[in-house]
Amino acid sequence: MTFYIIIRGPLGVGKSTISKSIAKELNAEYISIDKVLSENGLDKVENDIPEKNFIKANEIILPKAQEILSRGKPIVFDGNFYFHAQISHLIENLEGQHYIFTLDASIGTCIRRDAQREKPCGEDAAKAVYSLASRVIYGQKISTENKSIEQVIEEIKKQL
Repeated sequence: MTFYIIIRGPLGVGKSTISKSIAKELNAEYISIDKVLSENGLDKVENDIPEKNFIKANEIILPKAQEILSRGKPIVFDGNFYFHAQISHLIENLEGQHYIFTLDASIGTCIRRDAQREKPCGEDAAKAVYSLASRVIYGQKISTENKSIEQVIEEIKKQL
């Protein structure tokens, strides 16, 4: 059965770490929406990234995603997914079962985790992204607060 997973949430919540790990476990393709935005200059804006830029990122990845799914290989999408429209756009344009997980942790935890990165985004960015990502709750909400990567992955796998 063909399926894809969307893992979303604020900066520092553990999306990329969890997404890469679960993709490896499931022998799935990993696609980073943040990387698509960055590589295509869609993240270079004055203030917040507009909804249309996220839809454009979807349009860029859709041909590859459709081809991967047509081969029966699952996909794990990793991104903030600030807008309902971006999630709906993917669902409307991709075949197969989909699973959506919103990862959650306190703002303090997200700031602390970001500060531990090789290239931190900073407290202001963490707060801004937290505010934007927290506006949209979509799919199954899973807390990453005080949990290991393995514990979060097990929670996700139980839902598949």
